Amino acid sequence: MKKILLPTDFTAVANNAFVHALEMANHLDAELLLLHTYELPIVDNQFFPQNYQTIFDSLEMANFERFKDLMPQLHAIAEERKLSHVTFSHIIMDGDLVYNIKECIKNENIDLIVMGTSGATGWKEFFLGTNTGEVISTVSIPVLCVPASSKYTFIKNIGFTTRFREKDKESLWKAIEVAKKNNAKVKCLYVKTAFSDVEEHEIENWRVTFKNEPIQFFIVEDDNPMETILDFITSQEIDVLAMVTHKRNFFVSLFESSFTEKITNRSEIPVLVLH
Repeated sequence: MKKILLPTDFTAVANNAFVHALEMANHLDAELLLLHTYELPIVDNQFFPQNYQTIFDSLEMANFERFKDLMPQLHAIAEERKLSHVTFSHIIMDGDLVYNIKECIKNENIDLIVMGTSGATGWKEFFLGTNTGEVISTVSIPVLCVPASSKYTFIKNIGFTTRFREKDKESLWKAIEVAKKNNAKVKCLYVKTAFSDVEEHEIENWRVTFKNEPIQFFIVEDDNPMETILDFITSQEIDVLAMVTHKRNFFVSLFESSFTEKITNRSEIPVLVLH
């Protein structure tokens, strides 16, 4: 992993995500790229024929000056955490956030996106909102979602949920890569319900494939996968929960308010979305 993208608006939520991104960059030997976007207002130039360009130039300059004034805050955070050696640069772009994120991924060879979200309502908005929900459902690289109240802790255990589908293996290798960089373990959970169709030989195949990796497999029989995941996070002291997404509606159902409230009350940890 070489480059991490952090979209930021310099709010407390974004600054908290910056801490996580900074620590990830340190452990992964990666560079951090900060993206600040803004949208210029729609102005009918027939009413301002002479001042049209001046208006936009002044708005662009105001955004640039604000960005420049706020950057020292982030340098101070890096200094405080003794991470000033981590390379981070910045880019400021006008226009749609999701479009600009995709442009950065393409032009800057981004390997990971780190984004902040706030509280229970924020979780729902993050996955269902027009901007952040689209990021999750349309980009092809991992996205680390950081709750506002999630304080960074050294990563020891990465949780990974699976149904032992062959296409999940690639994502698990990504989680293992992150774990190795952090000298951590991956704890892989399969919730076996009454309707589960996974054969024992498939599970054994996974054990053989990953036998030399820092991973443990947990098979839990329960008909309530959400509660099982929550209990697993707590009992196994999971620091980051890695989940594979194939369809956006999975996250729509996962982060409904009832589940969000439970995960907020019991365990505020980052979620690493893998595709």
